[in-house]
Amino acid sequence: MRRRLTLGQARPAPWSGTADRALRVPRRHAIDFIRHSIDEKHRSIFMRCLVTGGTGLVGSNLTLALQAQGHEVTITGHESEQVMPAFKGKCLYPGILGIDWEAIGKIDVLFHQAAINGTRVKDQREIMRANLDASKALFEYAIGKGCKKIVYASSAAVYGDKPAPHRESDPTDPQTPYAWSKKRLDDYAMALAAEHPEVTIVGLRYCNIFGPGENHKGTRATMIYQFAQQMLKGNPKLFKHGEQKRDYIYVKDVVRANVLAAGAAESCVVNCGSGSATSFNQIVDRLNAILGLDRRPEYIDNPFEGVYQNHTECDMRLAREKIGFVPDYSFEAGLLDYYRSGCLV
Repeated sequence: MRRRLTLGQARPAPWSGTADRALRVPRRHAIDFIRHSIDEKHRSIFMRCLVTGGTGLVGSNLTLALQAQGHEVTITGHESEQVMPAFKGKCLYPGILGIDWEAIGKIDVLFHQAAINGTRVKDQREIMRANLDASKALFEYAIGKGCKKIVYASSAAVYGDKPAPHRESDPTDPQTPYAWSKKRLDDYAMALAAEHPEVTIVGLRYCNIFGPGENHKGTRATMIYQFAQQMLKGNPKLFKHGEQKRDYIYVKDVVRANVLAAGAAESCVVNCGSGSATSFNQIVDRLNAILGLDRRPEYIDNPFEGVYQNHTECDMRLAREKIGFVPDYSFEAGLLDYYRSGCLV
């Protein structure tokens, strides 16, 4: 008989050290989320979880959080992303495109984070194969094995360069193959949920996620991480004139949003952001203050003009209504926690 857990008792969060105690920032660590997530009847139930993209930014943080609560976690991932010595579960390589379905076994909750997530990737066929076709096969397999909860990564890229703030009811305007793949996945997932009312499927339209675990992404890492690396060596390069804005959300908040979504009462697609936007110029200012530097931006032409989102900012009211998610971390608090984790620089 499997051990039943008291899910409100959290251990210290990965990477956080004493940062949260030292700062006047949200008290809830990444692994405290269970207290605020699954509905009362599931609060002490052991869960078998599959996290795809488990070696990525969100997946790695989510995996360690679930493991710390005592759940059985299997992940798919890529050894090229990052090594996770603290992870004790089973990892299926090389990701969902080459997955051994029978090795997955029974799962209670699917957290689908895997994707080709570069908005500048142009190979539409490869993106659709990885982000849409593989997702369809995964969802259908999970449902066939009795999985009742599916949470997947969508993207605010579906809104294109429409005026902010973005609401889920707004018309979408995907500008890249990546954005199109996420829009089509949203449509498919909600149609699948309608066919299977016994299954709850929640899509989280991620804004720009930052935090420990993104350094392996290179040029696909957030501008926060890239600017920090540039500023250690000299002045950072910004697209003219640095007033492009992004809705940045700290990875610890995203972890909590995922598990809250697993406890949702009904299928839905909701935004997953902070609800406010920060310009590239402001990022440089904040990094100068935290790193003790005095770098000045060097402005360059934007080679992606025409398909570039100049302003992302999500309305978070529906996420609060549907899954009970309200971000804990402001941009400043998340950035300082990131710095104190030792993973930013």
